[in-house]
Amino acid sequence: MKIALMGQPNSGKSTIFNDVAGYKAVTSNFPGKTVEYTLTKFNLFGQTIELVDLPGTYSLTSFDLAELEARKYLLKGNVDVVINVIDASLLGRSLELTLQLLELKLPMVICLNMIDEAERKGIKIDIEKLSKILGVPVVPAIALKGKGVKELFSVAYKIGEEKRIGKTLNFSKDVEEVIDQLSAQIKEKQITQEFNVPIRFLTLKYLENDSYFMENFKNTEKDIFGKINYFQNLLREIHGRPPDVVISSERHHLSMNIYESVVLLTRPHTSLIDNLDNIFMHPIFGYVFLVLILYLFFNLVFTVGKMVEEPLLDYFYRIIPLIERGIDSETLLFSVISGIIQGLAAGIAIVLPYLFPFLFGLAILEDLGYLPRIAFLLDAFFHKIGLHGKAIIPFMLGYGCTVPAIMATRILESERDRFITSVLATMIPCAARMTIIFALVAFYISPQAALAVYILNIIVIIISGRILSRLLPEITPGMILEIPSYHTPALKVVLAKTWLRMKDFIFVAWPLLIIGSTILSLLQYYKADMLINNFFSPLTS
Repeated sequence: MKIALMGQPNSGKSTIFNDVAGYKAVTSNFPGKTVEYTLTKFNLFGQTIELVDLPGTYSLTSFDLAELEARKYLLKGNVDVVINVIDASLLGRSLELTLQLLELKLPMVICLNMIDEAERKGIKIDIEKLSKILGVPVVPAIALKGKGVKELFSVAYKIGEEKRIGKTLNFSKDVEEVIDQLSAQIKEKQITQEFNVPIRFLTLKYLENDSYFMENFKNTEKDIFGKINYFQNLLREIHGRPPDVVISSERHHLSMNIYESVVLLTRPHTSLIDNLDNIFMHPIFGYVFLVLILYLFFNLVFTVGKMVEEPLLDYFYRIIPLIERGIDSETLLFSVISGIIQGLAAGIAIVLPYLFPFLFGLAILEDLGYLPRIAFLLDAFFHKIGLHGKAIIPFMLGYGCTVPAIMATRILESERDRFITSVLATMIPCAARMTIIFALVAFYISPQAALAVYILNIIVIIISGRILSRLLPEITPGMILEIPSYHTPALKVVLAKTWLRMKDFIFVAWPLLIIGSTILSLLQYYKADMLINNFFSPLTS
């Protein structure tokens, strides 16, 4: 059985996924795309369940690459059950995606996540009534604490076995008449067979002028295009707005009606946390706290790294003399073994002591909800180099390891932004390089010189970003970024995120490090390193 997690960004999908997957998750790409999804397998009632965590999406009608690929997966991924994860504190807005998922006529369960946060905000939801209106089970959960997750998958398994479909809720009468008339034309032409989607869903996509369905339509059934255009114009004339706006407004109106019928608003429980943004998002003090938090963050990373690095390096230094007792140091075998050990030492004793605490701390900042706030604060700065504030996440990952930094550029919307950020991320000194900069430069010259090198690196990145933005001009719309509520990080989730990001270094970069170290050792054995050094000496001297 294949279960897909679908929901809006920051709804807690990944938290639910990590609760089930633990450390067994595999990250994959959509075919031919740089957008990734995460999957895992686990046993439930004696059956193997394949769980897929799709990218967060606000709508099934979208121009965002990640959201389009998530929709394609639902349409063509042979999904048995959809778990629609909803932030209970944002129920009204979240139901708009739920209504679109119901139009797909797939077995579905709603996970009402963060139910505690909703109650704290004074939002009491009649779960039974909501389930009755939508025709699908609704399971309350607090994913960060693991509450309700087992029940959620038990219900999802049952719904998948029964293949139970939810209700399709109707819009206003005049819109439904247009939908019915166009649906009859589509059914007559048997267009749904090509897309393998319900007639109503396809009809709505045509009325919304959805580019994916319209382009495929133009290649097959050109004779009906005039009729689609007619019904689009009919909606435009009746409502005085574009047809896609009409459909979107109908969904919004329906969502708010459902929200008002199932929600009882009470007095919210306020706390000091609710006032944190008055400081952290302040136009002046926000930047002061940003600098302070980043200083403490990096200082802690390098303090922990240095404590762990020295004893580990001492251990590897003692291994080489032990090997020399059994193998002649002048032999080829010794050079190969020495190169492998040095590569292992570079990963275990140099990179990992800095990379693990960095990624662990970054996961804490992310789960706290502070990373989106950093993106908001730095959006104006990144606009000066032709990017958005969301680029801060790959940039921060770059200070840990370049590999996960480049992987993280997938969160950016355009190919151009992903390319520029990837190039700039390679210029950011990772944990290992920063260690060398601060240790060697500070020791041989001065700590001020080490800081100057670091500042110079930032200046080079800014200049390079400006040049690349000029070479690749693109009209960049303003960034709309959702700022989530503050949450207490769960250790299990933080460790799972740390492992998922650290895997990129362990399985991609570290083997290359070992191979490179071995090749370097072989070059030294055959005295070829001197030839290379002499050849490049005009550039390095």
